[in-house]
This record gives sequence, structure tokens and C-alpha cells, in this order.
Amino acid sequence: MTELLRILMPHVMARLPELFRSCFETMYMVTVTGIISFLVGIVFALLLTVTRRGGILQNLPLWTVMDKLINFFRSVPFIILIALLIPLTRIIAGTAIGVKGAIPPLIFGTAPFFSRQLESALAEIDRGSIEAAQSMGTGPLGIIFRVYLKESIPGIIRGVTITIISLIGLTAMAGAVGGGGLGDFAIRYGYQRYQTDITVITVIILILLVTLVQALGNFFARRSMH
Repeated sequence: MTELLRILMPHVMARLPELFRSCFETMYMVTVTGIISFLVGIVFALLLTVTRRGGILQNLPLWTVMDKLINFFRSVPFIILIALLIPLTRIIAGTAIGVKGAIPPLIFGTAPFFSRQLESALAEIDRGSIEAAQSMGTGPLGIIFRVYLKESIPGIIRGVTITIISLIGLTAMAGAVGGGGLGDFAIRYGYQRYQTDITVITVIILILLVTLVQALGNFFARRSMH
């Protein structure tokens, strides 16, 4: 079996340790960025929801500032965003290359996207449920936790799933500027050195990751609806 793999994928077999390290780097970037983006995104989504016109804590100036800020970062292509944030990335991470240098722009690229996903999930909450909670004397904090977050769990799970899949793609894109991970591995060897088997195996691994994330997301979304 090993000999067959060496014949079919000679460059991959010659660089297995580097492939495994690239997989770990991708998973590390997805995990760290995902956790931070989740925390930032859920705060922004809740603030956007409760401060909008007719919200339980209506504050149109604050809503306008946050809305424009999120739109700005969502409208900038990720490759350009990486270049734009280089000075800030160096301040935060101490470097603008490698895995450490990729995480800050990944957060800035992912958190706004996730905020919009969660905002959409929270917007699906029935207004009647909110009014019923208010009529029983529930304060804004109680409504946020007992109505908004509790009732929108399936939508939040779907948003998390979509965001993680998008994040996997962004980590691969970060490899184009030396961000590490599978994207960097595929570009350095598969693209620049014309080692097609490395490109193919990288694509297969990314497809498997996306398929696994989507399957887990669907499973937990179904469970949360029962």
C-alpha cells in the first residue's frame, strides 16, 4: 500500500511531516479564530439587535456606528484586508506572516460575517415572545438570555456552521501571503513547484473538513429543534 501511494503521490509522501504540520496549523487557526470571532460576533449581533429601531434598548447612533463598521470590514476582500491590517497585525502578533500573523486578519474577516449570521438568526425571534417576556416584567438582560439566545439556538448553530466553513476557506486564502496552514502548503509546492499531487491532496483534505463541519452542524441543529 505504501509503495502504491509513493507511485501515485510521490511528492505528498516525501513531505508527510510537513503536510501533517500544515493540517495542524489550519486547525489551530480555525479554532483560535473561531472562538474569538464567536465571542466578538455574538456581542455585536446582540447589540445590533437590541439597539436597532424598535429594539428593547433602541440606540440609533450606536446601531449606525456598529452597522457601518461591520459593513466596512465585510466589503473589503480578504486579501486586501490582510495587507491593510499589516501594521495592526504586527502590533498585535509581533509579525505579519505565519500562523500568528494570519490570526488577526482572520478575526477581522470572520467576526463581521458571523455577526451578520447571528443577527439574522436573532431577527427570526417572534416579536410576541419578546412582548410576553416584557409584560411579565423581564428586564433587557433576561430577554437577551431567555428569549433571544434561547429561542435562536438552531439559527445560531447554522450560523456557526456557515462561518466555520467560510473560515476554512479564508485560512487557505491566507496561505497566499505566507499565512501557514494547508493553503500555504498547496501554494508553495502544488502551485509554485507544479507538484499536482500536493494540490489534489490538499483539496481533498479541505473538502473532508468542510463536509465534517457541515454534517456536525446539521446534526446539532436538528437536535436543538427537538
